[in-house]
Amino acid sequence: MKKTFKLNIEGKNRDRVLDAVKNEIRKYVKRERRRELPEGVDFWDFDCRFGATEEQAVVVHFATLTELIDGIAQGGGDQFYVEILASHGRRQARPAGVAPME
Repeated sequence: MKKTFKLNIEGKNRDRVLDAVKNEIRKYVKRERRRELPEGVDFWDFDCRFGATEEQAVVVHFATLTELIDGIAQGGGDQFYVEILASHGRRQARPAGVAPME
C-alpha cells in the first residue's frame, strides 16, 4: 500500500475521516497477514515509510504508525503519506544469557 491520505475533505468530519483512514490501514494489514506463508517464512513483517509527503517519508516501525498519524492530525496537517509493504519475517534464536521479555 502506497497512498497519500487527505484529512480535510469537504462535507466530512475530520475525526471520522481519520478513523476511516486508520481502519483502512488495519484492514490492509489483516488482509496481508491472511496470505499463505511461503516455505521457510515464519510470519509476515511490514516495511513502513511515513511522512507529510512521499518525498519527506522516512522509514518507521509498524507499531509507531498510529501514533505518527495522530501526531499529524493533532498538528493540523492536511495530508500524510503511508507506505506499507509486506515482507518475509523469520524468527531468530535469542542469544544465550538474554532474559525473555515479559
